Amino acid sequence: MRWPSTKSLGGSRRPDTTYLRTWGSRLRQVATALDVPPGPVNARPITSLALRHEIERVIDVTDRGQAWLTVAALSGQLPDDRTVTAVCRAAEFSGAKPIFEAIVASTTELANRRPLRILTRTVLVDVQHTANTDLATGIQRVARETARRWNDKHDCTMVAWTEDFAGMRTLTPREHARMTGEPLPPVRAPEPPRTIVVPWNSTYVVPELAADPERTRRLLALARHTPNRTGAIGFDCVPITSAETSSTGFPGFFANYLAAVRHFDHITTISEAAATEYTGWRSMLAAIGLHGPEIQPILLPAEAPLPNDAAIDRARRRFVVAGMPMVLCVGTHEPRKNHLAVLHAAEVLWREGLRFSLTFVGGHSWNSDRFRSRLAALQEAGRPVETASGIDDELLWAAYRVARCTVFPSLSEGFGLPVAESLAAGTPVITSAFGSMKEIAADGGALLVDPRDDESITTALRTMLADDAVHKDLSAAALGRPVRTWDEYASDTWDYLVGSQPGC
Repeated sequence: MRWPSTKSLGGSRRPDTTYLRTWGSRLRQVATALDVPPGPVNARPITSLALRHEIERVIDVTDRGQAWLTVAALSGQLPDDRTVTAVCRAAEFSGAKPIFEAIVASTTELANRRPLRILTRTVLVDVQHTANTDLATGIQRVARETARRWNDKHDCTMVAWTEDFAGMRTLTPREHARMTGEPLPPVRAPEPPRTIVVPWNSTYVVPELAADPERTRRLLALARHTPNRTGAIGFDCVPITSAETSSTGFPGFFANYLAAVRHFDHITTISEAAATEYTGWRSMLAAIGLHGPEIQPILLPAEAPLPNDAAIDRARRRFVVAGMPMVLCVGTHEPRKNHLAVLHAAEVLWREGLRFSLTFVGGHSWNSDRFRSRLAALQEAGRPVETASGIDDELLWAAYRVARCTVFPSLSEGFGLPVAESLAAGTPVITSAFGSMKEIAADGGALLVDPRDDESITTALRTMLADDAVHKDLSAAALGRPVRTWDEYASDTWDYLVGSQPGC
């Protein structure tokens, strides 16, 4: 291995005393994590050779888990699978030298300055994307609602990633507030670097989609080589089953995610349909000699908090047009949501003379140019159709109750939260007659359609708008559905992914 660039070690070709002292201090944490007795009282390695000797005393240099821990803890960056494999192979002939060289090569000036802790017998909950945004996509809603309850009821540590996705760290105050629901603190001057954390004999759980390339490369090594227990919430395999509806390049990112989670212990999927997808993927792993994770579906809840009268009034003023019935469509405008088909059905019915407005709530879209172009053309023609994004949860819950119905004819879903939320609010739904959407609709309150058949969607929307008797029956069925809460979901997923692990 080559020595690191000057950027890595603050302008020095070889590590100076500052780096060596940091590595020596962190190596003592490694010894504690491995229950190795401390060295001589005055042993404070300040030379490269002394540090290498101490590494050889503390760890078995050919043990891939211990090598992973040593590189991760001393450098502050989680190594990838190739690095772990290469250094352990070389260590069989050269002792700690290749491990030390990997530490030197991967230590940056910032990682060296940051405080670091090895967390043992702890539950780490990875909320990188959810903690860093105020958006509330379906995945982020699941991650936020679930992690918030885990944090309230259990002893766990929520973590995010460093800027380069090379290591895990504690949350900033603003990130923590987003996850707990507390008021966001004011934006101040840059805060001191957050503490880097390295899990060992702990439980690592990710309740969101972790498809960032650097993140998944390092998670693969963590899951494959360390004694950490690993689990994830599996949302869907849309980038594989419906790749043509994904953004450019995303199927490749998702493939890297699957490469990492094939070494996980447990995945809980958000529906039976998602379990079918993940189980099909896992069955392919036998061809490469792997078993893959245990997979169990735990269905998402169907909960829609009751808004107060002021919120209902706000929703009416915001969304209802000239007293007409309002049709609501919640979700991003990406192609698989099938919003172009919804616009087509609406235009057919407007030309028939039906009076209603159509509101899309959502954003954060890709490949949505055709939808936006068609929406603009209908608006220019005077049709009562709009799209709204960034609305708060209170207004969304009120919009569900103000709407005549919601329409959600998606081509592929891991679950379909808008379907469950609308039905929980007592508002009938038009949705697809397969997969998770059919699962949700099984308890009543929905009209099922073929989302690939424009006439099927149009007929259902016509019925929902014009047939008061059918609408009344569907509304009653929606109100009579069994209630499942986020508290129940969070409890069930914790029990499956974490259970009674030591220290949990």
